Amino acid sequence: MNLSIGFSPCPNDCFMFDAIVNRRIDLEGLSFTPHLADVEALNRETFAGTADITKLSYHAYAYCRKDYVLLDAGSALGRNCGPLLISARPIAPEEVRAGQLRIAIPGVYTTANFLLGLAFPEATDRTPLVFSEIEGALLDGRFDAGLIIHENRFTYEAKGLHKVVDLGEFWEQETGTPIPLGAIAVRRSLPDAVQQTVNRLVRRSVEYAFANRDASLPYVRAHAQEMDEAVMYKHIDLYVNQFSVDLGDEGVRAVTTLFDKAASLNLVPASNEPLFLPR
Repeated sequence: MNLSIGFSPCPNDCFMFDAIVNRRIDLEGLSFTPHLADVEALNRETFAGTADITKLSYHAYAYCRKDYVLLDAGSALGRNCGPLLISARPIAPEEVRAGQLRIAIPGVYTTANFLLGLAFPEATDRTPLVFSEIEGALLDGRFDAGLIIHENRFTYEAKGLHKVVDLGEFWEQETGTPIPLGAIAVRRSLPDAVQQTVNRLVRRSVEYAFANRDASLPYVRAHAQEMDEAVMYKHIDLYVNQFSVDLGDEGVRAVTTLFDKAASLNLVPASNEPLFLPR
């Protein structure tokens, strides 16, 4: 069986999926056709049901929960790795709460935008941009603040930009749990055995990447464009961790907390569909 698999060209995803795409592990009779796209594009493609397996924001998953189920493996989840609200001039959080700032976001359905809404519900003037364009838009004066994700957290200071607030810290202080950012989901309509096989293969691919750290470097570098190798590895080390191998009880609790909180505030559609594959 051939399955489509969507993920971003960011270093963490290429690091995790290299062993599947380049067949470095036993694929148990499956084959995969990769599709790489920006996370918000992946979110919207998942709403359309175009992928069998896909990376997507945990926030976006709330809008396609009926058709997809979450894997235990492949998540971007952790501590001290949340999105940052930044600006070209120093801005205090109180100014964000005043609700007058023009803010660039990396996508309506990103977990980053969800967290911004939790922390600053008054900040309603938000415009989605491709995440890699946000720093430039701030430097050009098109926006007062911008919400950055991925490798941009390692580059903004060198460009003279300022941190306003770390939304990961906000989440951790609010809940005491790690922050769930990106998930891997599989189509519910696939046979149960195939879903479980995919979960095993993603876990095995991440384990292979950790055990053979240099093997994925050509694939990561091919999609990292002009990114410095040190930044690539900082990115990988920040977003790929034990939760990426298996969420475990702590990770499951963090994800459940996110959806419970969102549902209690009527920020996402209600659903009774199970979040995760049977464990």
